[in-house]
Amino acid sequence: MSVPTYDQFIEPILRFLAINPEGAPTRDAQEAAAKTLQLTEEQRQELIASGQATYKNRANWAHDRLKRAGLSSSAKRGYWKLTDTGVTYAKEHPAPMPADEVEHLAIGYMNVKLKVAADATPLDDQLPVESNVTSATASPDDRLAQALHELRESTAADLLENLLQASPNRFEVIVLDVLHRLGYGASRNDLQRVGGSGDAGIDGIISLDKLGLEKVYVQAKRWQNTVGRPELQAFYGALAGQKAKRGVFITTSGFTVHAIDFAKSVEGIVLVDGTRLVHLMMDHEVGVTSRLLRLPTLDRDYFDEE
Repeated sequence: MSVPTYDQFIEPILRFLAINPEGAPTRDAQEAAAKTLQLTEEQRQELIASGQATYKNRANWAHDRLKRAGLSSSAKRGYWKLTDTGVTYAKEHPAPMPADEVEHLAIGYMNVKLKVAADATPLDDQLPVESNVTSATASPDDRLAQALHELRESTAADLLENLLQASPNRFEVIVLDVLHRLGYGASRNDLQRVGGSGDAGIDGIISLDKLGLEKVYVQAKRWQNTVGRPELQAFYGALAGQKAKRGVFITTSGFTVHAIDFAKSVEGIVLVDGTRLVHLMMDHEVGVTSRLLRLPTLDRDYFDEE
């Protein structure tokens, strides 16, 4: 017997977290769901292609849906906890939940995007990607593209959560790692962390050449609040104090429209918000790993007669 689909894990995880209002380790929630669903030892041993236990993977996707619905959160790394909305929802929806309600949780929030502050403005190259693919009408290629999009969105949300939970010092190191993967600096040693008291608004320095004649200065803000024009003006002033021509301002949150307008009005400042940052991390495999899928496609030329 195969492992139940991820939608069947939603209610067991919701109920387990509801009786643990302070939250619980991910592994405890996964095991509780497995116990509720009465998984056999054979089912527990089943693995997906990446080598992860199938039931754990499906429990994770169930929790992903609860997060997208605003009912749960990753309070800290490897720890799940219902939000206040989730606690209320669990009380208002006694067990067993109707099948249509579970289905709504499973598919009704698939296109929920990363949360950004209400006053944050998308950067120019952040174009929304909408998908109207339905399983009934989509080709296998369309479904594959939709699955890839959904996997990226889920990973992006997890990355942002982990960035927000990282210490300011660790976040600065992560930012420099991302910039190094982007090709800045001949080696990782060419990227220097400066952050701390008296840093004059500079958290890192990138040497673009071995002699250090060309430098890029970095400000890294692990914030939830939106970055406004005053913060960018202070950063610009810090650059001027260093006689610097280039600066990168990176934040886990977003920028106000006034901040973006200011950056456009001066030369040498590049903005990276939380959405752009996590996608750069995925594209350059910083804090994430990728797996290669082998997709068979018919080679029609092979069958042509010579």
